[in-house]
Amino acid sequence: MNRKSEVCFSRSIRQVVCLVCGICVAALLTGSCVERGIQRVEAKMEQTQKTLAKEVLRFHVLANSDSEEDQAVKVKVRDAVLAYMEENMEQELKAEPDAGATRTWVETHLRELEEVADRTVAQEGYLYQSRAEVEVSYFPDKQYGDIFFPQGEYEALKIKLGKARGHNWWCVLYPSLCFTDTTCSVVSDEGKNGLKEVLTAEEYEMVTATSDFKIKWFFFGDGAKEE
Repeated sequence: MNRKSEVCFSRSIRQVVCLVCGICVAALLTGSCVERGIQRVEAKMEQTQKTLAKEVLRFHVLANSDSEEDQAVKVKVRDAVLAYMEENMEQELKAEPDAGATRTWVETHLRELEEVADRTVAQEGYLYQSRAEVEVSYFPDKQYGDIFFPQGEYEALKIKLGKARGHNWWCVLYPSLCFTDTTCSVVSDEGKNGLKEVLTAEEYEMVTATSDFKIKWFFFGDGAKEE
């Protein structure tokens, strides 16, 4: 190889090395930016979940089993309990309701709620009993209509039927986000307005426009609020 060829070869090697180094640096920078973006989104989701958990009371009915019959009973109990609460809660909570007042009402009427559930189960021809309790439990991400609830711990009224080993039905007692039509994919405006009253504009956007919210926080972080 003559001198000229050696120089050209050496230059080509340097160019390749520079290109590879550039690609590696770009990949590292991109990976770092992506990781920071993901961390921003996760941190904001966690923060919003904690705020949301203080302002809502969830409602779960856990079926005895996944048999068709037990699942049908679960739906009957759901309807009966919701009807009872709608009629009686409105009469007793004269002042503007909130999550705390709703929680207090539920805690002082657990026995009545059990009686409604037990009566419904018996009417359907079954002998198992129900248990009503308010407890804090971990829940995974849940999309309910067009409302998103991020994973985390929430307080909920739980009505457990029999062995409580079947799939559950859930909604939010306060603000009122319960609907019983399983084909419904959009929460009512009334329910959304109730949620809007207890959340900041940013938090409300998080639970109603999750994808757009995540994109903004991924790229802009705190700067997403400056609009």
